[in-house]
Amino acid sequence: MDKEFVQTLQMIARERDISETELIAEAEEALAAAYKKHVGATGDVTVRIDTEKGSLHAICEKEVVGHVTNGFFQMSLEDARKKDPKAEIGDFIPVEIAPESFGRIAAQTFKQVLQQRLREAERKRTLELFSERQGDVVSAVVTRREGPDVILQAGRSECLLRREDQVRNEPYRINDRIRVYVRGVEETRRGPRVRVSRRADELLAKLFEMEVPEIEQGTVEIKGVAREPGVRSKITVVSHDERVDAVGACVGQRGARVQAIVNELYDEKIDIIPYSDDVSAFIAGALSPAKVSSVRLNKVEKRADVIVPDSQLSLAIGKGGVNARLAHKLTGWNIDIRSESQVAEEGGNAQA
Repeated sequence: MDKEFVQTLQMIARERDISETELIAEAEEALAAAYKKHVGATGDVTVRIDTEKGSLHAICEKEVVGHVTNGFFQMSLEDARKKDPKAEIGDFIPVEIAPESFGRIAAQTFKQVLQQRLREAERKRTLELFSERQGDVVSAVVTRREGPDVILQAGRSECLLRREDQVRNEPYRINDRIRVYVRGVEETRRGPRVRVSRRADELLAKLFEMEVPEIEQGTVEIKGVAREPGVRSKITVVSHDERVDAVGACVGQRGARVQAIVNELYDEKIDIIPYSDDVSAFIAGALSPAKVSSVRLNKVEKRADVIVPDSQLSLAIGKGGVNARLAHKLTGWNIDIRSESQVAEEGGNAQA
């Protein structure tokens, strides 16, 4: 052992935010246990590392025996009485061990202790940092895949993007930097990992908070979010300042703010809907980009009968019904959409 080695250990402790005192103490204990096991000692072994001099001092309690079979942990009565005139067979006499006696034991033990402490330090840091950041959005880099899961790196912590939290049409290429929603920290066989999501509705809301200062300041409020990840999303907003247009604030100058979010979500379409206490107006807006002719409410069944121009029917329903589903999710109302010609035909049939 030399001073340079101790200095390296101290530097690692500082960089990884590990207690230098604890690291040295654990190394001392590990070295003592390793030496004791290596030589088969029955007495105690004590190791002390002098960080100032970069030296190692070790004491092994050797057993006093009538016939020495192993000089590493035994000593004769004659030798014992040179150190302690009152020594008897069966006593243990502390004897200093030459540092070179440790040899490869020291190097291997330090490596094991250091690796273990680094793992524990990373585990502690991950738990502390991301337990506080649960519900936040962080930036992370895709590093690899493990089966169906994607592993990302956020600072020094690994993030786990499970299949159920992925968006089907997103590529997750190595070295891609993406923003993810932090669900929490979970223990795995590889240690704690940060569970993240790209599918969460909350991701969209947080991205708007990050891009739109008026939301962060509380001037504009997000009232609801509905997503079909990778396809289309709807977000409804309201302004608490009559001078601020909520939708305009979210769109940004020349659409810059909403376009930044669309780019982050790999071209997921986003509709920004003005919130209204007028349920009919809110439902009509929720079916955007389709134009609505009329809305009739059945408050008992919480159902809305919506009539749209013939040219708007497919747009109101959306591909595979996505627009209608999102409008239902956003408003909480069951929505029945019909075209003007369908209503006219139904009226004609009823008269006939």
